[in-house]
Amino acid sequence: MFDVNQIRKDFPILDSQVYGKPLVYLDNSATTQKPLCVVEKLTDGYLHHNANVHRGVHFLSQDATDLHEGSRRRMQTFINAASSDEIIFTRGTTESINLVASSFGETFLQDGDEVIVSAMEHHSNIVPWQLFQQRRKIVLKVIPFNDLGELDMDVYAQLFTERTKLVSVTHVSNVLGTVNPVKEIIRIAHSHQVPVLVDGAQSTPHLKVDVQDLDADFLVFSGHKVYGPTGVGVLYGKRQWLEQMVPYQGGGEMIQSVSFEKTTFNELPYKFEAGTPDFISTVGLATAIDYVESIGLGEIAQYEQQLLDYATEQFQQIPGMRIFGQAHHKSAVLSFLVDGIHHYDMGLLLDKMGIAVRTGHHCAQPLMQSLGIEGTVRASFSFYNTMEEVDKLVAGVKRVCGMFGVK
Repeated sequence: MFDVNQIRKDFPILDSQVYGKPLVYLDNSATTQKPLCVVEKLTDGYLHHNANVHRGVHFLSQDATDLHEGSRRRMQTFINAASSDEIIFTRGTTESINLVASSFGETFLQDGDEVIVSAMEHHSNIVPWQLFQQRRKIVLKVIPFNDLGELDMDVYAQLFTERTKLVSVTHVSNVLGTVNPVKEIIRIAHSHQVPVLVDGAQSTPHLKVDVQDLDADFLVFSGHKVYGPTGVGVLYGKRQWLEQMVPYQGGGEMIQSVSFEKTTFNELPYKFEAGTPDFISTVGLATAIDYVESIGLGEIAQYEQQLLDYATEQFQQIPGMRIFGQAHHKSAVLSFLVDGIHHYDMGLLLDKMGIAVRTGHHCAQPLMQSLGIEGTVRASFSFYNTMEEVDKLVAGVKRVCGMFGVK
């Protein structure tokens, strides 16, 4: 049975004090805390399994290689990829998208070709395409969203032309919490023979993601958002695309042979993994996935929905409160402003009460421009948060309102 108090024992940081107050950590969309089993696995890796992978015939190297490749297979089962060869280890979501923008773009995009993104994308799914525009004069087309924070699917369906070559869209908005209908987005794109990249940074920690069921061509996510180590992430890509794409970086591991006349590249997945991978962190990430799935993504989603519903109900009773993102299908994110109080002031004062929230544009400035604001306060929930912590957040917001004379 789901027992949040028992779960919290796995996260010692949650017992911390901030300014003499118990820590209430509500910045989970930025990064999640790590359970003891992950930290212990990292320590064990450095103490007992540390040797470069794929390089050596000695025992430690073989041991580290087996653990690293076992982690790749664990990522395969986590998202239900057809093959572990379709799992590329990267430093995170941002590098994964940059890899696709560079390698897919170099292989398939010409001047005048189009890439469709949405108005709620994180900068990491905007800037790489703009950087590629310096190499090829591609066109970015943008799916708008409505007042509820839901993508306008009618407009989306009309954006396709014969020059459309890729759709790159977030699964869950890191600001609005909107769970986008990516399966339908993919179906429409595939009806035009256009592949789709799904940014799963905010979905994989909260929802069961099945790339074969979605029929996604690419999926990216970061380890540190799914209770794993920082500096490691995953790019899933269908073999048909990865085999055609040119390498992203050159160096060791991604080659079969090198001469001064010619280099031939390695097979998948190593073709896209130049240099020594973070083989300690990949094992830590696999441990995090084991931990999350031992609790159950279905149970996590249900509990986090209860937190979100309770927090939303309480917030709606606060005078001057504006909640951004009221989609019918929404993840555990609550972005808000109170009239007359700057988001930075709200976040700073909540911090003095021990409550950690995010303030600012959340690396989504075009989204903020669409809303006509500079930024929001964002509370993002995890399965280790409690209803009592929601109460503390609500009480803290009300106290700040009192300080500013908002009643």
